[in-house]
Amino acid sequence: MTDLLYSEEEEALRAAVRDLLTDHCAPADVIARAESGAPHDRALWKTLAEGMGLAGLLIPEEQGGQGASAREAAVVLEELGRAVAPVPYLTSAVVATEALLACGDEELLGRLAAGRTIGALAVGLHVAPGGEVRTVRAEDGGLHGELTGIADADVADVLLVPADDGGLYAVAADAVTVTPQTSLDLTRPLATVRLEGAPGRRVGDAGPAVRRALRTAAGLLASEQLGLADWALTETVRYLKERKQFNRPVGGFQALKHRLAQLWLEVVNLRAAARAAADAVACGEDADVMVAVAQAYAAPVAVHAAEEALQLHGGIGMTWEHPIHLYLKRAKADSIAYGTAGAHQGALAGLVDLQGP
Repeated sequence: MTDLLYSEEEEALRAAVRDLLTDHCAPADVIARAESGAPHDRALWKTLAEGMGLAGLLIPEEQGGQGASAREAAVVLEELGRAVAPVPYLTSAVVATEALLACGDEELLGRLAAGRTIGALAVGLHVAPGGEVRTVRAEDGGLHGELTGIADADVADVLLVPADDGGLYAVAADAVTVTPQTSLDLTRPLATVRLEGAPGRRVGDAGPAVRRALRTAAGLLASEQLGLADWALTETVRYLKERKQFNRPVGGFQALKHRLAQLWLEVVNLRAAARAAADAVACGEDADVMVAVAQAYAAPVAVHAAEEALQLHGGIGMTWEHPIHLYLKRAKADSIAYGTAGAHQGALAGLVDLQGP
C-alpha cells in the first residue's frame, strides 16, 4: 500500500535542508544572482552536494552514493522549490543520475555522487516521458549537431548526449559550445549546445536511459512544484494576517478567506499526488500512471498558487525586490517542463484505457 506520510528520516532530512537554505539562500541573494546573469549558486551547491552528500542520494552505496530512494529526493526538491534555489539538483542529481543508473556507468556515477562533477542530460527541458528526443549525428568518431532548451548546461561539467546510432554519450562540457537562451525562469537557465566533432564516450543505450530519466524527472518535479505552491500559500496567509485595511487584517475578509481555503485544498491534493508519484517511482509500481496523475495536476496548482500570491500581495507583489516573481516564473516554466499537463492527461488516458472520442 502506498504510504503518503513522511517518515522520521524524511522529516529530519527536510529540516536539515530547510535550515541550510534559510541560512544560505535568502530571497534577496537569489534575486541579485538572477539580475547578474549568473544565477547558479556554486557555494550552495557545494554544500548540498559535498557537505550533505545530497548529490549522491539516488546512487547506491557501493557506487559512492547514499543509497536512498526517490522519496528522499522528493523531500529535497520540495525544499529547493520553496526557496527557488538556483542549484542544478534536479538536472544533475536526479535526471543525469537516473540516466547513468540505467546505463550502469560506475565511473561517472561515482563522480556525480561525490558532488565534484555536475551532469546534464542533453534533452530539451520540454520533452515529456516517451516524447520525441532530438539526437545528434555520430560520425567519424565525433558527435555533430545542435540541441536546444538544455537546462543547466552552462554549469555542467559533463553532458549526456543521445546520438542517432542509439547510444548515449558522455561529452566533456569544454568540448562543446554552450550558448545561453532567453528563459522565463531566471533560476534555471536554458542553453543551446552545439557539437562540432566533439569526442564522446558511449555509456549505454539512449532509449531506456532517457525514458527512465524523464519519467523520474516528471514524477519528482511535482514535489518541486509542491514546495513552490506551499511557500506561496504560507507567505500569502502570513502577509494577509499582517496587512490591515480599515483597521482590520485583510485576511479577515470573507472573500479572501474563501480564496485561501480553495488554494489550501488544491495544495493538499497536490501533496497527495506528488507523494504518490515519488513513492511509485521509488517502488516501481504503477509509476507511469502515478507520474502522469501528478503532472496533470501539479502544474495548474503551482501556477495558480503563485498567481494568487502575486495578486493578494497587492502592490508590493509587483515589485522586483519581492521574490514572488521568481516563484511565478518558476511555476510557469515548470508547467511545460518534462511535458505539459495536457500531454500527461493524454498519456494517462492511454495508460488507463480512457481514450476520448
